[in-house]
Amino acid sequence: MAKLLYAFSCSIDGFLAGPGGDMSWLTPHLHPDPAVDALIPRIGALLVGRRTYDGDDPHRGGPGEGKAFGGGWEGPQFVLTHRPPAPVPGVTFVGDLASAVAAAKEAAGEKYVNVLGADVARQCLEAGLLDEILALPVPVLLGDGVRMFDRPGGGTIELERLRPNWYRVIH
Repeated sequence: MAKLLYAFSCSIDGFLAGPGGDMSWLTPHLHPDPAVDALIPRIGALLVGRRTYDGDDPHRGGPGEGKAFGGGWEGPQFVLTHRPPAPVPGVTFVGDLASAVAAAKEAAGEKYVNVLGADVARQCLEAGLLDEILALPVPVLLGDGVRMFDRPGGGTIELERLRPNWYRVIH
């Protein structure tokens, strides 16, 4: 059965995006990465938050613009939203977390469902649905923006290290 994986690049100070969701900070750091190259064939579906789906693209202006992993991955995408746009080929818009996760897991088969978006990842964690986390730190400090995990009021979530930068969520 598919596992939910929150795999992301972030600044050393823990931001996925700069203020206003700006992803341009990541563009100069996009290059072949053995960890990402090994992960991509293991992804069977994407579970994406609506702000991430509509957001800034670090591949803007390049051949991978508008494509998952800059064109390095193709497959079913499930966007969690309460305001679905017009239909898009290969993208399913789903109104609730449980249905989105179930559909993405079914589509992924034995592969990972890669969660994209800090808010969707937080919702998955709080619902006990997230299985693993892969953090890919980028050598830059942003100082402000969208945190990779933001939980006002706190509350610890225990992780077990599987290998460098890869963790299992302990439920």
